[in-house]
Amino acid sequence: MPLPLYLLAVAVFAMGTSEFMLAGLLPDIASDLDVSVGTTGVLTSAFAIGMTVGAPLVAVLARNWPRRLSLLGFILAFAAAHAVGAITTSFPLLLATRIVAALANAGFLAVALTAAATLVSPGKKGRALAVLLSGTTAATIAGVPGGSLLGTLLGWRATFWAVAALCLPAALGILKGIPAGGVKEQASGGRALRAELAQLARPRLILVMLLGALVNAATFASFTFLAPVVTGTAGLSELWVSVALVLFGIGSSVGVTVAGRLSDQNPGPVIAVGGPLLLIGWPTLAVLADEPVALLALVFVQGALSFALGSTLITRVLYEAAGAPAMAGSYATAALNVGAAGGPLIAATTLNTGAGNLGPLWSSGFLIALALLIAFPFRTVFTEGSSTEVLQ
Repeated sequence: MPLPLYLLAVAVFAMGTSEFMLAGLLPDIASDLDVSVGTTGVLTSAFAIGMTVGAPLVAVLARNWPRRLSLLGFILAFAAAHAVGAITTSFPLLLATRIVAALANAGFLAVALTAAATLVSPGKKGRALAVLLSGTTAATIAGVPGGSLLGTLLGWRATFWAVAALCLPAALGILKGIPAGGVKEQASGGRALRAELAQLARPRLILVMLLGALVNAATFASFTFLAPVVTGTAGLSELWVSVALVLFGIGSSVGVTVAGRLSDQNPGPVIAVGGPLLLIGWPTLAVLADEPVALLALVFVQGALSFALGSTLITRVLYEAAGAPAMAGSYATAALNVGAAGGPLIAATTLNTGAGNLGPLWSSGFLIALALLIAFPFRTVFTEGSSTEVLQ
């Protein structure tokens, strides 16, 4: 894989740390800013909504910008948003910084996903995506638990400062390792924007985007509210939240790595096996959440299955959007973040029910069940390798 892919993964690590780190910081933020834990969960949804809306919008605006300049501008804006978030005492302002950071992250990922697909041969998009997403899985292994630990020891604001600092070496790597050519010449080939947007009318593309959104919604529904399960239901100390996040991150890394080698030509087995196992796993985790050993083991398994299935579906988005080379990354980003926005919102509604802290786990199972019900009639779509023919 080309070196620029790994440099992009460093930046994705910083951004992934920010996107996921709130899972371990929600109780502290809620206490400090005098709001409920359910309300602080809106910070995750706001970030995801910003990315969902921002991905296609920013991709359109940056379509003809020089790639290196675009990536650099986005990551510096991301760092600035975190610096402001670290010093504010206002929840509405913190919410606003999350939206700004989300827009910057959306623009970055939209360009980076497109760049990743163009830096490799046509049949290796899945492996390229796996390298890029290694930044996200590294964030869940090291960045997010590290941020949670830092937040426990020094307060949640220290974690925001740490993310801002992480962006600086990533920005230097972009300057040194990413070619300065324009997006249009390197990715879009001069293809008209209208023609790229018209790809959204393709049923196959809509299908894989919808499924990717549902799987990611299930992932974020439980991941966002994992801390209360660890400290409340399982009765463990706050430091065990970091352990749980590390296990989830290690599992996600395993899932992305395995899926990256299958999603180009053999996505069917990943979905056929991973989907039902994921469906069984969330309710099982809810039932056994009061057993610490079972909880930690299942967190690892669910991390692996969630990212294996999710990354495979997002790879299919890139294949099905091959007719929109400049916008494909934004479509994939939007699909991911529709789920990331909806999942926590759905999960938050279950916290005040009889299910309590376990409500998000049950909601994740429901979302996976819905995804499998939708996918089953169109299962042949996932047995056709990298075909991009239109579903009739």
